[in-house]
Amino acid sequence: MTSLYTHAGGDDALHRLEEIFYTKALADPVLRSLFPERQPHHVEHLTWFTAESFGGPDRFSRELGFDHIIQVHRHLNITDEQRQRFVALYVEALDEAGLPGDEPFREAVRSHVEFGSQVAQQNSRAESEAELHPLREVPLWTWPGAVED
Repeated sequence: MTSLYTHAGGDDALHRLEEIFYTKALADPVLRSLFPERQPHHVEHLTWFTAESFGGPDRFSRELGFDHIIQVHRHLNITDEQRQRFVALYVEALDEAGLPGDEPFREAVRSHVEFGSQVAQQNSRAESEAELHPLREVPLWTWPGAVED
């Protein structure tokens, strides 16, 4: 079965997606406090994370490590409205980036972003290490209904 990474179009397509999404997030009034200014490597890091999650190269884990993403979200206190807006903008960016529109792919991406945004929200509100989400590695995401070996 083709990976989500390959189906999406690899690094170039995912980079295009993350650039469009990030530009939207920076301009969005609901997300302004979470994305107050453009960070030089944010799109690159988002691309690495999504690529690895979708079955591509493991650059995020090798170059940054999962603790990086935990620390980035700590103490942001992400609201439900911000989490939902993040997901909505990401889904919008899929079309603008020209990523595949088939329902299984879109369902996989939406579930990935929903899950990730919930993990980020939990970590953003955690007052202690014990309150952090237990996830400690980049999750491998796959097609809806696929069974892991």
